[in-house]
Amino acid sequence: MQKKLNQLKQIIKEMESAVVAFSGGVDSTFLLKVTHEVLGDNCLAIIGESETMPTTDYNNALQQVKEFGADYLIIKTEEMTKEEFVKNPQNRCYHCKNELFTKLLTIAQEKKIQWVLDGSNADDLKDYRPGMQAARALGVRSPLQEAGLTKAEIRQLSKEMGLSTWDKPSSPCLSSRFPYGEEITLEKLQRVERAESLLKDLGFKNLRVRHHQDLARLEIPQEDFPKLMELDPEDIVEPLKELGFTYITLDLEGFRSGSLNTGLHIH
Repeated sequence: MQKKLNQLKQIIKEMESAVVAFSGGVDSTFLLKVTHEVLGDNCLAIIGESETMPTTDYNNALQQVKEFGADYLIIKTEEMTKEEFVKNPQNRCYHCKNELFTKLLTIAQEKKIQWVLDGSNADDLKDYRPGMQAARALGVRSPLQEAGLTKAEIRQLSKEMGLSTWDKPSSPCLSSRFPYGEEITLEKLQRVERAESLLKDLGFKNLRVRHHQDLARLEIPQEDFPKLMELDPEDIVEPLKELGFTYITLDLEGFRSGSLNTGLHIH
């Protein structure tokens, strides 16, 4: 693991200057920490402000980048204005990342910064990640992947560095809560965010509220089922119905990242 970290630092050092796409998650926080440590003022963090990003994640990212003391910019991404994103096809993530990376590359060129970096790790190569196709097509680099660092290794190294994100649950954008083909709207995104905030306020840390038209499918770890059963159902059902859901269901398979990719036929 230490060998991979040294390799990561060497990769970044050879870049000389870099823009880091920063979301405040486990991977991008670790990447920004190392990149800022290696490149100093030649490192620029960019936070993409979007309706698909949970408000708490945006606020946390802003707080973290200020604590690091890294130079940063906030840009507004406009994927919600693009029909190919809103229609929510199987490659939705490609259109979102293409929007983000295109803007980051423009900034890098204006500021004469050599590279744009994202936080994809070695484990992402095993999953369906159309966003990585956008990165490759545009020449965006993924140093964590190049160094062969897995999510578990990034968490362990983050812990050793004292980063508060080392045990942070993954928090993909809100658009990942919708089955492919279900149109994404601002109202639906806000509904999902409020629904998940409600469950977090009730003490659940790892969760997803999957939005199936008028049905909310709750994913929480199976070990949290007893805690859920101890609650008055009305504490969950009524607030979710007030948000606009007609049916509330618990997924007996429990929490799992990327569950909406199940059954995809990817070529």
